[in-house]
Amino acid sequence: MASEGKRLLDFVIGIHDPRIVGRTDHDLVDILVLALCAVMAGAEGWDDIEDWGIENEAMLRRYLRLRNGIAGHDTIRRVFEVLEPKEVEMRFADWVSHICPALEGRVIAIDGKSVRGSGSVARGVKALHLVSAYATEVGVMLAQQRCEEKSNEITAIKALLPCLALKGAIVTIDAMGCQTAIAQTIVTQGGDYLLSVKDNQPKLHEAIQEYFAIAEAEGFRHLQPDVSQTMDKGHGRLETRRCTVVAAPAYLEELARWKDVRALVKIEARREMGTKVETETRYAITSLAPNAGEILRAARLHWGIENGFHRCLDVAFREDASAIRLRNAAANFALLRRFALNLFRLDKRSKKSLPKKRKAAAWNSRHVVDLLNLRPVQEI
Repeated sequence: MASEGKRLLDFVIGIHDPRIVGRTDHDLVDILVLALCAVMAGAEGWDDIEDWGIENEAMLRRYLRLRNGIAGHDTIRRVFEVLEPKEVEMRFADWVSHICPALEGRVIAIDGKSVRGSGSVARGVKALHLVSAYATEVGVMLAQQRCEEKSNEITAIKALLPCLALKGAIVTIDAMGCQTAIAQTIVTQGGDYLLSVKDNQPKLHEAIQEYFAIAEAEGFRHLQPDVSQTMDKGHGRLETRRCTVVAAPAYLEELARWKDVRALVKIEARREMGTKVETETRYAITSLAPNAGEILRAARLHWGIENGFHRCLDVAFREDASAIRLRNAAANFALLRRFALNLFRLDKRSKKSLPKKRKAAAWNSRHVVDLLNLRPVQEI
């Protein structure tokens, strides 16, 4: 764990300070480290960061220069407003590429999330929307890209993919990301894709539905479908998922524009809760070989970004409750939460849940120092 903390601080130290040289009372690295430590310990805003710093100033002076003491909350806010989020995002991605250098065979789930509290209907401010890449099996966010005011998730995904090391990885994206250019980029970068297909690609969706309907009616004659099924039971619910995969037919003209598409996928889900039964059928295309077990596993892992990432940000870090609205500040504070989440997930010394790890950091500032591998200032 020590090496991860050291690498993180090395990247943080390298962030460009946009303030006027000679006109600052507090070093940028001091403010960034203070803010990250405070967020790990439970801080949810600028006042919290200042308060935590004041309470722990004696301890922090061992590791930070703090030439003018703890920065006030207004100073901290102004710094996060002028910091360029794209550079902070780049430093974040560079750090993560060091701690997760090889993702061959692993699933990278890409999905978007809005920071709901950052929007205001009265002020005409839309909520900040972020698209993230999440290594579901590792539990670590790899990179993020914010959607610009007059843009959408598709544009953000296209900007996000070049930041990722995709060689050997399986990239899963919901229907919004089912775009030919996105599939092309993933394959070009050495990865495989599993893309959900819905009505935003109407011709492709209809063609796949019709192909499976005809194949099933004929008992998959002359085809060799691969089938895998899983069953989960718990909390009064029985859920069955059945995945049927067939090789992509060369004559299906709707597939011609898709780079290296190798298989068509049909996933049928059935949920039973007492007498209530729900069914859902989803379709997808993939560059993976027609292996139903591997594809169903990847499809299930995709939803880890909801439970293991988005939900954790909302429950453990109360992200949706954050009322930070200025765009740079909101995006940078969101990155602080993600730095903190990754550090907690990378800490394998404790098997505690994320909320308990954050509570431990709040109760014992030494725990934060250990996670960040802070060195005494005289050693720097």
